[in-house]
Amino acid sequence: MQRSRCLTEFSFAKRGARGHDARMTKTAALGLTSPAISVIVPVYNEAENVGKLVGEIAAAFAGTAYEMIFVNDCSSDDTLAVLQGLKKTYPALRVLSHRANAGQSRSVRTGILAASAPVIGTLDGDGQNDPADLPAMYAQLTRDNAPDGLQLVGGRRAKRIDSAAKKIASKFGNGVRKKLLKDNADDTGCGIKVFGREAFLRLPYFDHIHRYIPALMLREGYTAEFMDVNHRSREFGVSKYTNFGRLIVSIADLRGVMWLNKRSRNPGGWDEV
Repeated sequence: MQRSRCLTEFSFAKRGARGHDARMTKTAALGLTSPAISVIVPVYNEAENVGKLVGEIAAAFAGTAYEMIFVNDCSSDDTLAVLQGLKKTYPALRVLSHRANAGQSRSVRTGILAASAPVIGTLDGDGQNDPADLPAMYAQLTRDNAPDGLQLVGGRRAKRIDSAAKKIASKFGNGVRKKLLKDNADDTGCGIKVFGREAFLRLPYFDHIHRYIPALMLREGYTAEFMDVNHRSREFGVSKYTNFGRLIVSIADLRGVMWLNKRSRNPGGWDEV
C-alpha cells in the first residue's frame, strides 16, 4: 500500500532526469546562478515539521545562492503534498521522492546525487537541527586559511535536547566508535554537517553511512573539523529510531568500517608526469 502511494503521488514525467543534466536543467529553470551550497533534508512522515524547516532554511540563506533539496522517503502521511505546496512560495526548494522506502542514508545520497552545488549541507528532517548554524559551518569549511584537504565540518550538539536514555546510549556509542575508528568525532550522529560533494561521492556507500562520514573522510585522506551547534526538541512526530535498533545495526556497521580502514591504502595524492 505504501509503495503504491509513493508511485501515484510522484510525477513519472521526472523519471527521465538523470545526473548532471538534470541538476543543471533545474538550476537554469529557476533562473538562478549556480548555488554555492545545496542543503539536503531527508524526510519520512514529517508533514508537520517540513513547513517550518523550509522557512528556516530560506531565512538562513537569504541573499545567497543556494538550493534546498527535500528527499521524501516514501512517506505514508502528507509530507510529499505539503512539500509540493511549498514550492510556489520557495523557488529554491526542490522535492525528490523515492518510489520505495530506502532509509535515511540513501535519502541523503539521493539528494547529493541530484545537487547542483559543490558544497553540501545536511539536516535531519525532524526539526531538531537548527538551519541557522549552516552558514557558519559553510564559512568554516571554505575559509581561506582552512587546512589542506578540509572537506567536512561536522556539528556537535553542545546542549543536546533528548531523553536521558538516548543521551546515555549516544555517549557510550560515540565513545566506543571514537576509540576504535580514531575519527576525533564526539557526536557523529548529529545530522547537521557541511562537506564537499565530490569528496562524499568518493566514499564507499552503505546503509547508515551518515553516522560514519568523519571516519570515511579521514580514510580517503581528507581532514575534518567540528563545531558546536544548537539542538532543539522535536515539536511534532516521533523518532524513527530506538536505542536497541541503533545498537544492533551499529555493531555490524562498526565492524564493516574497521574492515574498510584496514584495507585502505592511501598514495598521498598523485602526479601526472
